[in-house]
Amino acid sequence: MWGKEREEDAYRNMIQQYGKQGKLFAVVSDSYDLFNACSNIWGKKLKEEVLGCGGTLIVRPDSGDPTTIVLKTLQSLDASFGSSYNKKGFKVLNGVRVIQGDGINEDSIRSILEAACAAGYSASNIAFGMGGALLQQVNRDTQKFAFKCSHAVVGGQSVDVFKDPVTDHGKRSKKGRLDLVMRLAKGKQEISTVPGESFGSLLKPVFENGKILREYTLEEVRRNCTETT
Repeated sequence: MWGKEREEDAYRNMIQQYGKQGKLFAVVSDSYDLFNACSNIWGKKLKEEVLGCGGTLIVRPDSGDPTTIVLKTLQSLDASFGSSYNKKGFKVLNGVRVIQGDGINEDSIRSILEAACAAGYSASNIAFGMGGALLQQVNRDTQKFAFKCSHAVVGGQSVDVFKDPVTDHGKRSKKGRLDLVMRLAKGKQEISTVPGESFGSLLKPVFENGKILREYTLEEVRRNCTETT
């Protein structure tokens, strides 16, 4: 929502809001360019603020191949913030850590830790987050499906909101005011997302300003899915 041109300001706000003494604060840092964020924004422009806030910054990469990206993130942060060696001879980053929450399962955790340790980094540098991947793999990522904020009004000004990670352009999200309509494509009706507000919109308000306006039963959800596929 801060926009690409104010990425530094957005990160500074996170430090000021959550970088308290003895606290951990995690920040997704791949909305545009993860490695510019690590080496330039976090590692140069905000370095003194990160180290002086009293908390521990946890950088979250959220796209690309997990094994490769986590290791590159560790190396980039190491180049900027430095590290020390623990009793077992592995590097521990100074004042920063990494959390990986994308593509996490039993196999990827093992691969990430093996790569990190092979490069001399302690496993204590890395935390993991996951949804249902440790239980089952049929989830929102099966069809690349997720809800994202696409538009906001900030101080009376309209702002398009999107992400476009350099590590995975397949995660680029739609931006602007969007609508959902039924239209003909190659002689067949299909549901499509289109820019702007459209005649015949399929969208209906269900939650607004903290109030639930419409509740659906599981049977209604199943029926809707059947009717529109």
